[in-house]
Amino acid sequence: QVLLRESGGGLVQAGDSLRLSCAASGRTFSSKHMGWFRQAPGKERDFVAGISWSSGRTAYSDLVKGRFTISRDNAKNTVYLQMDRMIPEDTAIYYCASAISTDIRIPTTTSLYPYWGQGTQVTVSS
Repeated sequence: QVLLRESGGGLVQAGDSLRLSCAASGRTFSSKHMGWFRQAPGKERDFVAGISWSSGRTAYSDLVKGRFTISRDNAKNTVYLQMDRMIPEDTAIYYCASAISTDIRIPTTTSLYPYWGQGTQVTVSS
């Protein structure tokens, strides 16, 4: 089992930046990709960004491309999501997730991520 713990959420104003962290523990050797998802009230949980532990390959939703940056620190088993030029539509609970698929493509669907963190609230005021 892979245990995930997010941190760094909060309340910011439009245009501000925020950095989320996700620390992985447990059977981290089984984790191949890490993803960030978000879920706004009444909406589905959507893919935001993903990264491969080994290659550092990244993938982004079109909604955040150019504003958000995902990175990882393999030594710390930690993944980060740097969010810049935030807009009110970024308001959601943000979840990190771990995928064990060995496919080189970064999964973008929730069903391919068996391990999830508890989520952290991000609110962007206008």
